[in-house]
Amino acid sequence: MLRVNGSRVPEQRDQGWRPGEPASRRTSTTSTASRRGQAGDDAATRYASVEPIRDAALSTSELVKVHGQAARSVTALDGITLDVERGRFTTIMGASGSGKSTLLHCLAGLDKPTRGKVLLGTTDLTRVSERTLTKLRRDRIGFVFQSYDLLPQLTVRQNILLPIEVAGAKLDEPWLDTVLDALELGGLLRQLPSQLSGGEQQRVAVARAVLSRPDVVLADEPTGALDAGTTREMVGFLRASVDHLGQTVVMVTHDPLAAQHADRAVILHEGRLMGEVAQPTAHGVLDALAALADTDLPAGGVRPDATPSRRSERKANSRWPSFGRGAARHT
Repeated sequence: MLRVNGSRVPEQRDQGWRPGEPASRRTSTTSTASRRGQAGDDAATRYASVEPIRDAALSTSELVKVHGQAARSVTALDGITLDVERGRFTTIMGASGSGKSTLLHCLAGLDKPTRGKVLLGTTDLTRVSERTLTKLRRDRIGFVFQSYDLLPQLTVRQNILLPIEVAGAKLDEPWLDTVLDALELGGLLRQLPSQLSGGEQQRVAVARAVLSRPDVVLADEPTGALDAGTTREMVGFLRASVDHLGQTVVMVTHDPLAAQHADRAVILHEGRLMGEVAQPTAHGVLDALAALADTDLPAGGVRPDATPSRRSERKANSRWPSFGRGAARHT
């Protein structure tokens, strides 16, 4: 199932990609046959559009972030309107410099946008004081850094409990047991970070992020420094936090293999939200990225007839030979 923003365009393949105008959430009921005058065209082509999510854990409205001033200014985000569904796993993808990390930092309240809104539930993060924002980040937002950010002198248990202790909150022991069980950390509680593998350290970081039951967990390239096997393990545990802990997860990644564990992959290009791939597979995401890479973009988005070039398809297939359409999402 595929969705895009703005005007509808033809589906190119079963688990492919439908680019569209960024920022718009309006749907269109105009059929392809009536638009193009080609009888029966709509019978061969299916369409879909991104619609607002009523129970959004996070949402943005016309989000703009500009770095620098005047002639030296760079627009990192250009009118991003996005809803993050509660209790689901969303990935943010795009080429280097597309605005992925900037968007994530704005969602976390770590960076203030130039214009637009960021809503955590119904709370506008762009309008609260710094003191309130600090409390919101502590209590309602969990953040998983690529570098883990574990304190080396503390044990696994102490690292996991640190935010709870800093906040002076009461520890929910049954919930702690649930988190440790879901992330398979019960046997590592007395270990120091230096005694853990990269994947184990990242699992500790995830446990720390979800222990306070935040509204959303944001992960910034959490698999960037991991090998392929540990990457599958790490993303599998993020998936488990959604499936078994009811957590909402948003992950920035450049890896199509990691993205296929998510419920949804949203695609950025040059600071714009170009569309999304629902129930993504590695090939579906690669097709989306290849379509952007091989297409001259007009001001409003991707050409509706854009398709990956043969060269890009060969390159994608040679790089990811073991993942075809319909590959298992949970490995």
